[in-house]
Amino acid sequence: MAPHGTAHAPLPAASEWIQRWSHLVPAGGSVLDVACGHGRHMRWFYERKHPVTGIEKAPEAIESIAPWGATIVADIEAGPWPLPGQRFAGVVVTNYLWRPLLPTIVDSVAPGGVLLYETFALGNETVGRPARAEFLLRPGELLQACRDLRIVAYEEGFLDAPARFMQRIAAVRPAPSMDGPLRAPLRAPLQGPV
Repeated sequence: MAPHGTAHAPLPAASEWIQRWSHLVPAGGSVLDVACGHGRHMRWFYERKHPVTGIEKAPEAIESIAPWGATIVADIEAGPWPLPGQRFAGVVVTNYLWRPLLPTIVDSVAPGGVLLYETFALGNETVGRPARAEFLLRPGELLQACRDLRIVAYEEGFLDAPARFMQRIAAVRPAPSMDGPLRAPLRAPLQGPV
């Protein structure tokens, strides 16, 4: 069987949300892809000259993405966080939720860095999987998790093709300013609900 990213099994494109907001990651800044799967977002950032680290539980997924950056095989739900105290210019999470890790994921964003997160929300159980409440964000849950970050964009609601309920956020950790309080520049317009 051919690995993802080859002519036999093309790697899916990076999420539209990640593509739309990836410009917020400081140029050349390191990016962490949590639960990276077969690496579509690792590839996206690697092609834009970012050093990338991917964490994934499945060793077979990691094998095909090693050329794009550092890879860590870890069960982040059952074991310790493999990067304690490390911070990144960009932290990417898509289609993954493990609530006990939300504070750690948010804390992994460096000053001036960005969190790009999108995953399934309540309501998704009416249209497909995941359908269990522990894997679906409650209304406003990403906003609450990112309360110490500056929200640049947030969407919550239904998307079609394929049908799904999602929450998505782009949030920046303010960087110290030479002339005032902590702040982060707004580099893109706010988006409304999905």
